[in-house]
Amino acid sequence: MQVIRTIAWIVATAILVAFIAMNWNKVPVNFWPLQDGNYIHFEWPVGVVALLFFGLGMLPMWLYLRAVRWGLHRRIATLENSLRATSAAPTTTAAPAPVTPAITTPSAIPEAGSGTPLDTPVETPKT
Repeated sequence: MQVIRTIAWIVATAILVAFIAMNWNKVPVNFWPLQDGNYIHFEWPVGVVALLFFGLGMLPMWLYLRAVRWGLHRRIATLENSLRATSAAPTTTAAPAPVTPAITTPSAIPEAGSGTPLDTPVETPKT
C-alpha cells in the first residue's frame, strides 16, 4: 500500500511541476481595492498564484480535520483512563451465603419392607 501512495504522490508532483513550468507567465493579481479606484496588485506567475489559492482553499478543511482528530484523541484518552480506573479498582463481590448441609436422620430413611415404591416389584410386560 505504501508503494501505491508513493506512486500517487510522484504523479501528482509531476503534474504540478509541469503545470507550473508551462504557465510561468506573469499575470496581474488584484488584491484589494483602493479609494481612488485602483487596486493593490502584484504580478506573479500563474503557477504560484494557483498554488497559493489551492493552499488557501485547503486550509479550512485541514483545520477542521485537525480539530476532529484532536477531539477523537481526547475522547479515546478519556475512555482508556476510565477503563484503567475501573479495572484497577478492587472488585467487591458479595460473599455467597453459607450452605448448610442437609442432615439425614435415621427416621427420614425408609426401611425395607415398609411399603414404599422402592419395595414394590416392577412388572415387566409380556410379549
